[in-house]
Amino acid sequence: MLRGLRARADKREFLELRSANAAWTRPWDSTAPGPSAATSMSYSQMVHAQDREAREGRLLPFAVERDGELVGQMHLFGISRGALLSASAGYWIGERYTGRSITPFALALLIDHAFGDAGLHRIEVNIRPDNDASLRVVEKLGLREEGLRKRYLHINGAWHDHLTFAVTVEELPSETMVERFRRRVGG
Repeated sequence: MLRGLRARADKREFLELRSANAAWTRPWDSTAPGPSAATSMSYSQMVHAQDREAREGRLLPFAVERDGELVGQMHLFGISRGALLSASAGYWIGERYTGRSITPFALALLIDHAFGDAGLHRIEVNIRPDNDASLRVVEKLGLREEGLRKRYLHINGAWHDHLTFAVTVEELPSETMVERFRRRVGG
């Protein structure tokens, strides 16, 4: 369900998915403030930039796939080592795939990878208070709410408040996040 985004093989499918969902994702897409906001990367530039950030240990990018079909993207970013061992998770999914538990399951996989192979201690997810779909994702996973961050991220051309949700390794002492998710949703 999570795999690397392939520079050549995924290009057509990725661009079609983003184009078909432009209106759906626009209210939640991060933007760069100032003059650089008008500049966007090509698909190949984006994949190569993500690969470079991954090699530097700052990003873990993934494609979200369902039954062999690319349905979205998910990543850990702002990875911090040393005494913090933390990262933030970000994601988007095509509108027609919402409500099927694809996103919470993929996020559970990402958190398990972060706490396992990536050796992190804490994962946070920052969500605009008006993003009901993403709020349902963290609710299904039982992530702890930590509070409101004022004007936290530049989204869709403006600074927006975000609610912060987090989980640490200690909060999953006897189960994985995937197991927690399945227990919470009854599957």
